[in-house]
Amino acid sequence: MYYPAGLKKYFIGFFSGLLAFFCMGAYANGYVLHGSHLLGLMSKKMGKSKGLLISQKLIIYDSADDKKPLEFYETLSYLFPENFRSDIVSENTQRYHILSKNLSITLNDGQITSEAETELDYYKDIILYNSRELLENRLAELGIDSSVSSLGRLDGKVVYIIGSEYPDITVSQLWIDKETFIPVRWILVPREIDSGDELLDLRYLFWKKTGQVWYPGQIEFYQNGFLFRKIITEKIEPDPVFSKNKFNINRIKTVYNIDVPDLPEKSGGLDEVQRAIEKFKKIYE
Repeated sequence: MYYPAGLKKYFIGFFSGLLAFFCMGAYANGYVLHGSHLLGLMSKKMGKSKGLLISQKLIIYDSADDKKPLEFYETLSYLFPENFRSDIVSENTQRYHILSKNLSITLNDGQITSEAETELDYYKDIILYNSRELLENRLAELGIDSSVSSLGRLDGKVVYIIGSEYPDITVSQLWIDKETFIPVRWILVPREIDSGDELLDLRYLFWKKTGQVWYPGQIEFYQNGFLFRKIITEKIEPDPVFSKNKFNINRIKTVYNIDVPDLPEKSGGLDEVQRAIEKFKKIYE
């Protein structure tokens, strides 16, 4: 059948536009990897080891005044996939935080101050739970829906976002670099609107590889756009040998001869920041 030249051009242009429309839709919806698959790629990229021993500097900034930030040296012990310990020991204070499977305990100067983790403790979870299944379950506990994923941008780079449709930040979400599959941002939104807690924005920077594993060189904590806490990694030791009872919470209670007081099931997350600042101020006054 004969078509005038103008009509041919019309049909070609129409079908080309229609094809482009469907291709764009396929890219937007079909080529954004599923969150569960992204977590698998992330876990694989970060590598495997039996454990890690991390030496780091913890810096706490106080927005209330212009005083010099408080700095503490901290040692982290990871025994994958469900044991973790943080030790801060200085001339004036001792703080230990231990996580062993489903048990948690925090001691300050020999006294139990909490048997539950706070939001400030969660930053290590994307490293500790080093398999897709464990990490997906943990993120679900913290409000991230891995069935939702999208593409976004962070500092000019394309990222995958698990748990939200970009640019929505009203729900908890994990951001992963599209090229490296390394996590770069974690937004924690309070589950309860009336809790009084603020959104916590974690940034993972300057990743470095030691042995077969990757670990962030710096972690930053933001609230309302204010940097209130920073971690600088100074030394990474893969596959360390830990003592038998290092993560044994019941044993630790026995050693300290501690009678456990009545504690709240969950301590206030970001309120812990101000309490820590006030405590550290008193130590150094």
